[in-house]
Amino acid sequence: MSEISDLQAQIIELKNELQKYKSSGGRDKIEKMSSEVVDSNPYSRLMALQRMGIVQEYERIRTKSVAVVGVGGVGSVTADMLTRCGIGKLILFDYDKVELANMNRLFFTPDQAGLSKVEAAAKTLNFINPDVQILTNNYNITTMESFSKFLDAINTGGIDGNGPVDLVLSCVDNFEARMTINTACNELNINWFESGVSENAVSGHIQLLKPGETACFACAPPLVVAENIDEKTLKREGVCAASLPTTMGIVAGMLVQNTLKFLLNFGEVSNYLGYNALIDFFPKMTLRPNTQCNDRYCLERQTEFNSKPKVLQEVTVVEDDTPLHDDNLYGIELVSCDDTSSSSSSAAPQALETGLKFAFDAAPQTKEHTPDDANVDVSLDELMAQMKSI
Repeated sequence: MSEISDLQAQIIELKNELQKYKSSGGRDKIEKMSSEVVDSNPYSRLMALQRMGIVQEYERIRTKSVAVVGVGGVGSVTADMLTRCGIGKLILFDYDKVELANMNRLFFTPDQAGLSKVEAAAKTLNFINPDVQILTNNYNITTMESFSKFLDAINTGGIDGNGPVDLVLSCVDNFEARMTINTACNELNINWFESGVSENAVSGHIQLLKPGETACFACAPPLVVAENIDEKTLKREGVCAASLPTTMGIVAGMLVQNTLKFLLNFGEVSNYLGYNALIDFFPKMTLRPNTQCNDRYCLERQTEFNSKPKVLQEVTVVEDDTPLHDDNLYGIELVSCDDTSSSSSSAAPQALETGLKFAFDAAPQTKEHTPDDANVDVSLDELMAQMKSI
């Protein structure tokens, strides 16, 4: 009993020390950190990006609003990084609770076990940087009732509450939730990043989806990193998905880095960036929209994007009048012709970069048969027999 009493006394003492930290020196440190995103602070580490010429106006990060869907291994660290970078508003979506099993990841702590993930995250993030506006949504976005709330939240989640969020970050771990986010962003024409970590925790990826411009999540099977291992070892009965704070931290870092580049318009934003931890390989590629996508909003966004005037760069060509070959024994000439390859349907499978593969094979497109198709392979004798029988 004495050991239990001593333990309880230590816990009370720790809580008192934490309260003192929050109410005194800790608050000063927090305010100093939040002031680093203000241009008037000459010692700001973040504003140094602007002073070095990498970013034009870093303080614009205070005017940006980002929705993070899924506050798990990747999403919680993503929210943490954005908060430390001084994002203006964060809108968090999740419906799970913090468990002790989550302690093999970053961000969450044992004393938060039992709290909803969004509630625990909001408390930590507000402590890190109280200048960031944190909104929490504790519900499952895939249900019919919650989907309308999700649509409204991201459509009115701008920094001033009168417009949509600047970006949606998907940090969920299931196909249904990704498709829900895809449907919502296609309908509202909102750009979003999809991210994920493999079940064996040794690979991950991020993907930028711009409605109408790049492939949406329904256009083609999702890309995954080829790991060259026996996939039979991934799913075994009684064995849950693996989790490494290293892989999730790397994927979260890739996600936030590209989010900052996208929001502040610097560097090159990756349309797809993978990560293979076994060989430290980072494949990249871009997927174009599928003109036969099953999502009607995706088709509408494609039509809108294709109707926009394309900006062409003027290229100065210096013509050389001298013949390439003085001798042309066979009279060979180069003539212009219609290039039919560029007009082919984008529904055809796209060539993948090295190290990437589709998560599964797409369902074959069903061909509509016309009445004339029935007689294509019929012989003349069979047709004559059919005519006589009429």
